[in-house]
Amino acid sequence: MMTLPGPATASITTAPALSVVVPAYNEEAGIAACVEQLRAALQALAASWEIVVADDGSRDRTADIVRDLAAADPRVRLLALPHRGKGATVRDGLLAAAGDWRYMADADLSTPADNIARFLQVTCDHPGVSIVIGSREAPGAERLGEPWTRHVIGRVFNWFVRAVAVRGIHDTQCGFKLFRAAAATALLPRLQTDGFAFDVELLFLARRAGLEVREVGVLWRCRTDSRVAVSRGAAAFWEVLRIRGRALAGRYDRPPATA
Repeated sequence: MMTLPGPATASITTAPALSVVVPAYNEEAGIAACVEQLRAALQALAASWEIVVADDGSRDRTADIVRDLAAADPRVRLLALPHRGKGATVRDGLLAAAGDWRYMADADLSTPADNIARFLQVTCDHPGVSIVIGSREAPGAERLGEPWTRHVIGRVFNWFVRAVAVRGIHDTQCGFKLFRAAAATALLPRLQTDGFAFDVELLFLARRAGLEVREVGVLWRCRTDSRVAVSRGAAAFWEVLRIRGRALAGRYDRPPATA
């Protein structure tokens, strides 16, 4: 079992060592398998843990399935949210989590649950790190089943991100990231992007705050029924420009909005 650096851990009744936050929208076909795979992996990775499924107003049985799983295991819980988009769902899920470290995982587990160990190893090797991001471009990464067209579009988007917003990071969009609790609570209230470019905004804010961010290579299987439509991909380019515009206008210098 790997020991996480940071505040002393306690039982699940106080603060777990690790929270796994799964944003979900209409995932009834796979959410039970996702939670079970995470549960199996977490037994060997952390002394105490929780799984928070942040449901983005699903119109199918996703929330009902998670409620049943939570009834059987109190370390699993549902955060039921209105439908606002992945960025808002990730933000609310990570803020609702209680762990000293908070891991964000896509519901399809395109990066398998056992890869969490790679993230935790980075926190042990680099005690000052605040954010560890999964990367499909870092040493040790493997891409499986990705169409070449999607790969090219992704690399063009990353080049654009590095030119406009976040330098030195080779894969901002992998949906698997680990946050120290203090980093999550400092950055997430400032997040203003609800769409697919929220990762860029988070890392942009982290860099502005002087936080240490590291990439770790992961195994990643391309999801054959990916919901990253062309229209959403095009919108992400515009969202990156808006992030830069907010910075130039000083909007990130203001206190974050409160509910």
